[in-house]
Amino acid sequence: MGGLRSPAKSFVATGPSGVAVRTRLKCLTPQDEKVLGLVGAHLGSLASKDLKARCADGLEHSADAWAVRKRELTAVSSSRWAGSITKATHDQWALARRCQSAHIQGLEAGIATIAHRLSLPVGEKGSKKAPGGYRSRQEWHAKTRRLHVLEDRLAAEQADRKAGIVHVVRGGKRMARSRHHLDTAQLTEDQWRRQWEAERWFLAADGESQKRYGNETIRVSPDGEVSIRLPASLAGLANAKHGRYVLAARVSFPHRGPEWADRIEANRAVAYRIHLDVARGRWYLTASWQYAPTQTMPLQAALAEGVIGVDTNADHLAAWRLDVHGNPIGSPRRFFYDLSGTAQHRDAQVRHALTRLLNWAKTCGVTAIAVEDLDFRAEKTREKHGRKKRFRQLISGMPTGKLRARLTSMADHTGIAIIAVDPAYTSKWGAQHWQRPLTSKNRTTTRHDAAAVAIGRRAQGHPIRRRTAPPHDDRSDRRGHRTVQARPEVAGREETRPRIPGPRTRCVPPGCGANAGDQNVQHRSGRSAEHASWQQDSLPLSL
Repeated sequence: MGGLRSPAKSFVATGPSGVAVRTRLKCLTPQDEKVLGLVGAHLGSLASKDLKARCADGLEHSADAWAVRKRELTAVSSSRWAGSITKATHDQWALARRCQSAHIQGLEAGIATIAHRLSLPVGEKGSKKAPGGYRSRQEWHAKTRRLHVLEDRLAAEQADRKAGIVHVVRGGKRMARSRHHLDTAQLTEDQWRRQWEAERWFLAADGESQKRYGNETIRVSPDGEVSIRLPASLAGLANAKHGRYVLAARVSFPHRGPEWADRIEANRAVAYRIHLDVARGRWYLTASWQYAPTQTMPLQAALAEGVIGVDTNADHLAAWRLDVHGNPIGSPRRFFYDLSGTAQHRDAQVRHALTRLLNWAKTCGVTAIAVEDLDFRAEKTREKHGRKKRFRQLISGMPTGKLRARLTSMADHTGIAIIAVDPAYTSKWGAQHWQRPLTSKNRTTTRHDAAAVAIGRRAQGHPIRRRTAPPHDDRSDRRGHRTVQARPEVAGREETRPRIPGPRTRCVPPGCGANAGDQNVQHRSGRSAEHASWQQDSLPLSL
């Protein structure tokens, strides 16, 4: 055990601090769509200019510079539109900085791996902790050239970060690059242009407390009426008082509708975003708000009714229910999903699997679900796994980051706590200690099912192995009890010890002691042994 790291303590994941619900804007008139397009394009151009100015400021940005930019935007829009645009700009710049830092860390990890492998002789085998040398001189030479390429990229990224330079594309880099690969994207130039412009529109307004219905810019009344405060340059398109435009659509929120209604009735802040799905030709309205995170349940209280251990895999979730003592109950459950296709399809598949998992947990009466606190950011590098392209694609497709966040959000109002568990050695030790004992003629236990048991036991604070090591000599019988239970096919494994021919002590043959055939010989705490040096047989009657 000297080379193994100590697993971190399990903890109850914190609940969500906000929520977003979406609904469709139906029955829009052509005039409504025209006005929405004009407003979105106008505000989108202002957002692009503001982002350019923020990126030009770099690390020299200050509150005074922010105030200057906001005043310039207020003159051509409104004060609230200007506030929303500048806030979105700052969020986007901060996100770009975080992505830049992550990219630098990835480059540094790749350079360290290549430098280590280049320092080893060609063909030297690696270990579980560190890779070996490269297979051939040709690969060694190619990696030498790649090392110089990565070092140049790292130097450029570090220089940009030191200078406060970030590279941001409004509308998305993927959409921008698809312009040069229209055949691959299966788009015409006109279709791409429409999607590109729609992605760069800006129709989002932050909420404000103590204002009517929680938002003065994009307002939704309790009866579903949607109105927009038009920018100054488009005030002539207003069809209501105070430069507002009222849409013909009436909206409602089937999900969390009562919660949304309570907020707007109390004039609490609600943020809105309007966007167009060009492929479907549909307009959508998204409402979001923040609230105080729910108080996390204490770990021991969450485990009072047992736990469900969940092992995350590329195509399914393997789950097994455990009682309060860490013993598996019933049969394992598997919740399958398909992570191929579009992002919307993958997200729907994960939601469906998590919904079935939560419904099963509520049926069992369990108030805790244990999942691994996985993070594959350091495992997906090309330099670490080399030619194992399929393996890299496998771990890249696993929804590790989003799964726990989505599961925590979905379980927030169900009374089920989500426990994050250190993933160290759960699959290895679960297969070692639980896969074979839980396999029978009528049930095949997979490695993933055994890992689910290991995850659940670690969440409960139990060791993963089924029995502890025997005590040291002279603390009990000479290592009398077993460390591994008998296999299911062993006859009489729950009975008393059979009589074994051969000498065991100096005076009593085996199986003929005072306690032979008694349950006391099974080495249980507080019971006598079969025969020990301090135990004397009864005297014969002939004496």
